[in-house]
Amino acid sequence: MSSTVSIVGRPNVGKSTLFNRLIGRRKAIVHDEYGVTRDRHYGESFWNGKNFSVIDTGGYLPDESDAITSGIREQVHMAIEESDVILFIVDTEMGIHPLDQAVSEVLRKQDKPVLLVVNKCDNEQKRMEAVEFYGLGFDEIYPVSSISGTGTGDLLDKVVELLPDDNGEEEDKLPKIAFVGRPNVGKSSLMNALLKSDRCIVTDIPGTTRDAINSKLEYNGETYIIVDTAGLRKKAKVKENIEFYSTVRTDRSIKEADVVVVMLDAMQGFDEQDKRILREAENFNKGIIIVLNKWDNVPEKNSNLLKEFEEYIHGKVRTMDYIPIISISALTGLRIEKVLDYSKKVIQERKKKIPTPELNDTISKILKERPLPVKRGRQLKIQYAVQVKSNPPVFKFFMNNPQELPPNYRRFLENKIREYYSFKGVPITMVFRQK
Repeated sequence: MSSTVSIVGRPNVGKSTLFNRLIGRRKAIVHDEYGVTRDRHYGESFWNGKNFSVIDTGGYLPDESDAITSGIREQVHMAIEESDVILFIVDTEMGIHPLDQAVSEVLRKQDKPVLLVVNKCDNEQKRMEAVEFYGLGFDEIYPVSSISGTGTGDLLDKVVELLPDDNGEEEDKLPKIAFVGRPNVGKSSLMNALLKSDRCIVTDIPGTTRDAINSKLEYNGETYIIVDTAGLRKKAKVKENIEFYSTVRTDRSIKEADVVVVMLDAMQGFDEQDKRILREAENFNKGIIIVLNKWDNVPEKNSNLLKEFEEYIHGKVRTMDYIPIISISALTGLRIEKVLDYSKKVIQERKKKIPTPELNDTISKILKERPLPVKRGRQLKIQYAVQVKSNPPVFKFFMNNPQELPPNYRRFLENKIREYYSFKGVPITMVFRQK
């Protein structure tokens, strides 16, 4: 699991500006078009050969002034739980604020590395004034200007020095299966049922607090890392913060997984949050399986019921009919091993590589079945196709005027490739280039 750095501090000290500086001013999450209502302040950074995630806790506080202190305290507790390194940001222009004192008292009592970052040190005079913050009780201060970038290189040098080493190459090579979904759909129940199954061999993976919810599991001669993204272990009073960190944890697990098992409660239907999780998994090109849990609670089951569920879900996400749907009961153990059987198939599908001559023969057949359209008086032509990558699969098509290719033909092409080669549960990337 990649390392995580959290930025904490009271409002208006420049947390978000530093966040943007650390992630290179890239947008934190780029999938707003799928109904994400707010910027989730979660991004990726790279320094001195190390990748790490950055979380900005800014903007997640109650409006009522009397709740701000408890809101900040809650954020700090969650940042401590989620992070490997914590950046505690203060503002040299304001001096030591009572809220800074409150945050520092919490941070000094725990055992994760904390770097005290004094922001807005834009000149020598401000850097001199920054020494006041030694009064918060930390051994070292890091004066920076988030806007100009002054001092951030030294800060990042220290951050990567403090980040833990990766868990090891062998573990990184093992396929990861992440269980994601809304609260109370049974993610932990399924994970526990698999871990207790007579057919599975389990070993715990030592690591940080948050890694404790990962387990190594052997099934039918294969070894997997299974990741539970279930709720945070601390009882938090501030609901916004719980939602924020739950989302961060889900996003991180999706990004690092090979297969994403999206769990639904068979009695609750399919909502926008489920759709968002599916889109996220698809955008990260992960293998995807939909699992309908609590199937034992569904009344009046008949042989067509699962088919009706499939049509209902695929009707909600029409471009995702390639995703397999299975029904289980984590409580009774009904078909739980199917989740691992399907995961194995999806992992194999992700690695599938189509030889170039065979692919071009197939494309020729597809083009004969439905010729490319004529645009602006010119016949569109695909001259050549190649699978440039597997795990996940990426296809490149060389053609004239690729910008003229209509979306419905791209969709048709993808459907036909799936008809010939399946890629069940696997998003396909298709790139069109000018020949």
